[in-house]
Amino acid sequence: MILKFFSKDNQANDDDDLLNVACLMIHAAKIDENYTDREKSIVKNTITKLNDNNEDIDKLMLKAEEKESDSNHIQEFTKSIKFMDKVKKKQIIKNIWEIILSDGNSDVYEENLMRRLAGLLYVDDKTMGEIKLNIQTAQKK
Repeated sequence: MILKFFSKDNQANDDDDLLNVACLMIHAAKIDENYTDREKSIVKNTITKLNDNNEDIDKLMLKAEEKESDSNHIQEFTKSIKFMDKVKKKQIIKNIWEIILSDGNSDVYEENLMRRLAGLLYVDDKTMGEIKLNIQTAQKK
């Protein structure tokens, strides 16, 4: 009985995780003050891949855009993501780098965001650098 009290509702938790991922990606897309259709597409594709509960993606995107606009820090988005398995975390980071590099470069604010995310999501600098380099190399091909 007491274990039920402390256990989380998995579906609600998964939906919150998905919303937080979307918010974080939207934040990364908006940080250079140029939220493009290409960036929206990357966010939407990522959320679709992570969506285990068949949540309406368009509604989730609208909700995430609103939540991101109302927020003044990223910690609320990262608190659940940092406990995801390494494969999902790497995929999320990869897609955030794709958003940042979608215009061909990354500015100081975007680089700062990724350094902060590395710390908040417990991802080492080497992994962050490798993911970025792989995306840059793929874009040149």
